Amino acid sequence: MTSDLATAAILASQFLLLLGMGMAIVRMVRGPRAQDRVLALDALSIDGMLLLLTIGIRTGSILYVEAGLIIAVLGFAATAAFAKFLLRGEVIE
Repeated sequence: MTSDLATAAILASQFLLLLGMGMAIVRMVRGPRAQDRVLALDALSIDGMLLLLTIGIRTGSILYVEAGLIIAVLGFAATAAFAKFLLRGEVIE
């Protein structure tokens, strides 16, 4: 009973994360400003990381957790670089 409930909760969370990723992609395409697009990219990377973590929980594989950590680091670096570019017009000084 408990494992069935946990499996259903994980599947529901994966569906909602995919829905959030879809909304972030729509915001990236239709965003009126560049700041909206950068924020959507950040949300997309966070949703992708969480989706990989839930897949890792469901399958019991540590490989998905490591891939999620890599996506988290790269997503943070990309968001920081885009924010600096939008603020100053250059990434490297």
